[in-house]
Amino acid sequence: MIKLENISVNFNDKNEENKIRAVKNVNLEIDKSDIFGIVGYSGAGKSTLVRCINLLQKPSSGDVYIGDEKITKYSDKDLRKVRKNIGMIFQHFNLMNQRTIFENVYYPIRKEKINKEEKYKKVRELLKLVGISEKENAYPKELSGGQKQRVAIARALASEPEILLCDEATSALDPKTTISILKLLKELNKKLNLTIVIITHEMAVIKEICNKCALMQDGEIIESGLTLDIFSKPQNEITKDFINSAEHFDDDILRIKNEVGNEFNLIQLKYLGNITKEPLIIDLYAKRKIKSSILFGKIEYIGDEILGFLIISIDKKEDVEIAKEFFIENNIYAEVILCLKM
Repeated sequence: MIKLENISVNFNDKNEENKIRAVKNVNLEIDKSDIFGIVGYSGAGKSTLVRCINLLQKPSSGDVYIGDEKITKYSDKDLRKVRKNIGMIFQHFNLMNQRTIFENVYYPIRKEKINKEEKYKKVRELLKLVGISEKENAYPKELSGGQKQRVAIARALASEPEILLCDEATSALDPKTTISILKLLKELNKKLNLTIVIITHEMAVIKEICNKCALMQDGEIIESGLTLDIFSKPQNEITKDFINSAEHFDDDILRIKNEVGNEFNLIQLKYLGNITKEPLIIDLYAKRKIKSSILFGKIEYIGDEILGFLIISIDKKEDVEIAKEFFIENNIYAEVILCLKM
């Protein structure tokens, strides 16, 4: 559905002497019906990259494909047609404050070549779809943040796009409202066969809704793939650090290290699905005669999949690598995080 090929975006600084490389040779493919998350810290280049998809930001080099069409060289007239197929919502909603909710959603289709009654029907169907029909005569200032974002989603869907771009669309919302908006987006993805691209710095958003994701840093894609794989088996040290920091695993590990001092060897485990129901510690002793203790554990949900985390202690240093190999043989991600005791 979307293909970015060697995309770079350069900006001049204030003195127009030095180039700022906001995006650097990014290659990315997003399949039809994906909910694809692009995550990273502020300044990573996420928003610049997503604006290249509909060419609101023209790349300095590289090409953008929507389906089989290379749109990078399109004329402004042809681009306007393409953009009707790409809806977009933003962090601060961008609603017109002097227009009612109905008028906000009506605005993008006001010039469509269908009669007014059909347009009105379409607007009311969209408001019903996003669960805000009762507010059609209200003004944006009368709505909560979550309600405003529902209006923004309805407006973005008015031109019946196949792609919906969400640029930090939940960052201004409280956690409960965020969950309701993400649930709505997930429903729309299934109901309308929408391809959704979400830009965010919140790992909770990625876990909740995205089937695939990519991590950006300093304008580059560091790692991309299935969300479950990124969380359970990160391949890049930067990815590991980002996940540990965002999920506060670093804090948990540091706290445990401070508590145990030089008393134990520690292994961090991550495991998926049905493995979460297996007696891992018992099996380790039964099959390798290695004693271990659980110091920390929790369960996360990545979409509909279960991802378990454990930090265990191993008494003997010589048993650490044996235990690690045992877990890896059983499809469990294992990482030694402290190895001190002889």
